[in-house]
Amino acid sequence: MEKKQPDHLSRPILALGEDRLHTFLLVDDSIRGAVIGGSRMINQMRWNHELGILETLVLGHAYLGACLMSATLKGRDRLRLQVDCSGPIKGLVVEASAAGDIRGFLKNVPIPVEKPLEDSNLSPFFGAGFLSVTRMLEDAKQPFTGQVMIAHGNLAKDLAHYYLTSEQIPTAFSLSVKFDRQGQVTAAGGMVLQALPEADDAVVGQLEDRVVSLPSIGTALTEGKTPQEWVSTHLRAFSPRFIDRRPVGFNCHCNRDQIRNLLTLMPVDELKDIQEKGPFPVIIRCHHCNTAYAFDREQIDRIVAMRFSD
Repeated sequence: MEKKQPDHLSRPILALGEDRLHTFLLVDDSIRGAVIGGSRMINQMRWNHELGILETLVLGHAYLGACLMSATLKGRDRLRLQVDCSGPIKGLVVEASAAGDIRGFLKNVPIPVEKPLEDSNLSPFFGAGFLSVTRMLEDAKQPFTGQVMIAHGNLAKDLAHYYLTSEQIPTAFSLSVKFDRQGQVTAAGGMVLQALPEADDAVVGQLEDRVVSLPSIGTALTEGKTPQEWVSTHLRAFSPRFIDRRPVGFNCHCNRDQIRNLLTLMPVDELKDIQEKGPFPVIIRCHHCNTAYAFDREQIDRIVAMRFSD
């Protein structure tokens, strides 16, 4: 993977340092939560994928959501968050690992916009469709996928809907990507809260109401607050207790050898067509991180010769 160099980072982002995912417990350990400051991750995602404001907002929410969901992963566990929809977005795919690596892409870039945005309501851009979550657990024989219909066109609400419908876990998400007047990302963060089996229904209801009324975590991060400070300040009545933290970031493990191996798996007639018609160099991009891998005519010749020698 090639990480494109940023044009700049705002002072609040530089002051916050490395992005981290913090996990915590509330109300005598009956509620689990995770909070992330992901400003560097979202900026790197935007630079690599060369995204506009709308695209950064949509995919940024998905990165933050998948990262929060990864808080329960261990070892080499991974998960995939996928949206397939009828709206202009068409869909997205984001993967997160227990190691804190987040990668993913939008299916339609740029997202077509017929008129200037009047608010942050993204539901018209999603339309009808499905949200699915696939967990690839190290000790499981095969991946497990759960799927729900898009109910809100708001990723935070639809992720909560997924957990309640597919896994019967009362859950609340808060996702935020903030921009300045020049359209630069100044901060990005999010939080998830989930009820454990011993949680009291009345407390769960109080927390759900509290999440709805919480001030934006993105605004707090822009002002120089840390994710832990935001949780400690606004959820103080529920006695938060932080138990773990891990670094997170935009990272893809693609490399030139992997892309070359994919080329070798193409049908021989398609390889021959590339060999004869080009154009050269042949550019192959990784969907997940938008890194470009170039192969000149000599390299393609060697791949074709290898296929004919099989």
